Amino acid sequence: MNEKALHTLEYDKIIRRLTGLAATSLGREEAEKLTPSRELEIVKRRLAATDEASRAVSLKGAPPFGGITDIRSSLQRAKLQGMLQPPELMEVAQFIMGSRRLNRFIASAGEETELPLLSDLCEPLTDFKALEDEIRRCIDEQGDVLDSASPELASMRRDIRVNEGRAREKLESLIRSSSVQKMLQETLITMRNDRYVIPVKQEYRAHFGGIVHDQSGSGATLFIEPEAVVQMNNKLRELKIKEQNEVERILRKLTAEVGERADLLAGDAEILGIIDFVFAKASLAHALSATLPVMNDEGKIVLYKGRHPLLDIKTAVPIDIELGESYTSIIVTGPNTGGKTVSLKTIGLLSLMAMSGLFVPAEDGSRLCVFDGIYADIGDEQSIEQSLSTFSSHMTNLISMLGQVTSRSLVLLDELGAGTDPAEGSALAIAILEHLQKLGCRLIATTHYSELKAYAYNREGITNASMEFDVATLRPTYRLLVGVPGRSNAFAIAERLGLPKSIIDHARGEVSEDELKVDSMIASLEQDRLQAETERRTAEMLRLETEKLRKEIQEERFKLQEQKAKLLEAAREEARQQVAKARREAEEIIADLRRLALEEGASVKEHKLIEAKKRLEEAVPDPVSRPTRQGGAKPAKIVAGDDVKVHSLNGQKGHVVELVGSGEAVVQLGILKMKVSLSDLEPMRSASSAKTPAQATTVKRSRDENIRTELDLRGMALDEALMEVDRFLDEAFLGNLGQVYIIHGKGTGALRSGIQDFLRRHKHVKSYRLGQFGEGGAGVSVAELH
Repeated sequence: MNEKALHTLEYDKIIRRLTGLAATSLGREEAEKLTPSRELEIVKRRLAATDEASRAVSLKGAPPFGGITDIRSSLQRAKLQGMLQPPELMEVAQFIMGSRRLNRFIASAGEETELPLLSDLCEPLTDFKALEDEIRRCIDEQGDVLDSASPELASMRRDIRVNEGRAREKLESLIRSSSVQKMLQETLITMRNDRYVIPVKQEYRAHFGGIVHDQSGSGATLFIEPEAVVQMNNKLRELKIKEQNEVERILRKLTAEVGERADLLAGDAEILGIIDFVFAKASLAHALSATLPVMNDEGKIVLYKGRHPLLDIKTAVPIDIELGESYTSIIVTGPNTGGKTVSLKTIGLLSLMAMSGLFVPAEDGSRLCVFDGIYADIGDEQSIEQSLSTFSSHMTNLISMLGQVTSRSLVLLDELGAGTDPAEGSALAIAILEHLQKLGCRLIATTHYSELKAYAYNREGITNASMEFDVATLRPTYRLLVGVPGRSNAFAIAERLGLPKSIIDHARGEVSEDELKVDSMIASLEQDRLQAETERRTAEMLRLETEKLRKEIQEERFKLQEQKAKLLEAAREEARQQVAKARREAEEIIADLRRLALEEGASVKEHKLIEAKKRLEEAVPDPVSRPTRQGGAKPAKIVAGDDVKVHSLNGQKGHVVELVGSGEAVVQLGILKMKVSLSDLEPMRSASSAKTPAQATTVKRSRDENIRTELDLRGMALDEALMEVDRFLDEAFLGNLGQVYIIHGKGTGALRSGIQDFLRRHKHVKSYRLGQFGEGGAGVSVAELH
């Protein structure tokens, strides 16, 4: 990648910001090495890794990089058999722990979202937990070797503490003596050269004997090791030398274990640095409110609300631009300080960021291209030392570019042709544009020359653009307008600043008619653009409002459907309960009737029947009110003797016995009579064929598909079986069944005989027989019904 373009577009500032977001020195090292890639697949892989890190952070928060430091120098020394100090060994243990925690973090995030690249990075990581545990067993967090590091070390340190205690006791008994205290500068015990001493006045030096280890600056105090503790201090010195040797042995042992794994741990350090770097890219994306761009290698750039990443996010004016579809070159015109240079830098820098695997501060769906080179000539690079003018500097850069630009390059030129005679400068600029057009590269150039506006109109693949300028406030808006050339605002600015109108009119007269027409055309285009933009904003507001209303209606519809479903379910449940209740009560009533019939034979008392019928009527659920028919048609007249349907009993057929009271009738339903409202009845035939109440016969209802055709009595006692058979025959008769099967089994034959005797006397049974082959044989009785 062109180094000058990287510097011109301030790519190094993005790298510095990225480096500052890395959590470890390993990650910072990786960030500092980052450069844009020319390979589409590499770029896509880099962006995918950034996207994975961003999703992991959104799910699990910031990754744990605690304990991960650059231990590679320590690993190298351990590999060369140099002894590592306790703090260095603790760094190795912390590194192993940090690696394990980070691996767990990524694995946990990977359970909720796919993280293939991060998972692949973590796969080679080793987990030397045994080594970590061994280091922590021997060394504490402060970097001191623990007594538990070895039994020998623990024993030596116990001996040291015992001997230190004895030496201090001896000296304390000495300095407590009143005769000795007057010879001491202070009544305290101190250390010199790792030996216990006391501060003695100079004049009493001879009274103690022993060894003088030090004296004060004035010479008035001598630090003497009394002869009484010399042997004790010698013993302590020997023990401490042994302790030091044991500590060194332990450290060398741990260092050797680290050295055996140095290569693998160094590889882990490289991987962890890359992972930290990837998460730093995700942090930068969050800080810039950046999004994942869609990459291509076809020279297409489409930016939606692209912002310069180094400008304040609150004040930066975003730009929309498209390049590489309808046109491959853009000529940008407009006033100075209008934002042309910032727009060029934004496009170039966002392209470099995307090629480096960084998200870009633009809206979702923005597309960027992987170029083989980005070349930029931006700003005034006049050099006094090199005696180069602005024009010469620009030409030098251009000449250098032209030898490298290809059809897959992006070229950014600021103030093309500036710094020389306008006529020659514009002609040279057109020639350069023509040359770059032939190469087929992507080009964005800024200029003040009006000749280039006309050039862009007359050439395929080139379009005009301008930086918007608000004449009312005399300020640029910093908005890039693609498709509209910049117009000269000099007259409007001069007039608003107070220049006499006569002078302005005279100046206008000096401008050629063609230029005035172009200016007028640009003004018209600008007016049309503003109107179109206003209409677009209005349409967008209407669209958003419509979308909001549509969502509200959908939500309301969903709530209504949900409420309807709940109401229907509640109604169904209530109906199920009512039907179940009615069925239970009806079965109880029929069972009572069966019991009465068995107990009293055929002579069941009338009042008992009336009571049972009343209970059955109460067991029937209240009829559902039906909507009245439109058109005002009167219900058909019902008279005694009519055959009718009872709506509240699911259309069961009955016979009207008599009309009673106002709006009610007594209806014969099988063996039961019920009082039913006339509105609940529907006539089935004319009254002309009616019979008298005395001649009323049982009306069989239509066959119900749920009526059973067989009854299994095996295992029942005879009395219980007969009640079940009687109930079963009534149901079959009402269900209009012609034949039923009663399963009683073979057994002793007592149950079969009792049932067949009952069938012979039953009023609904026309005939009966034993089952034939395939019907159950002697274990089944088949009854033919009337």
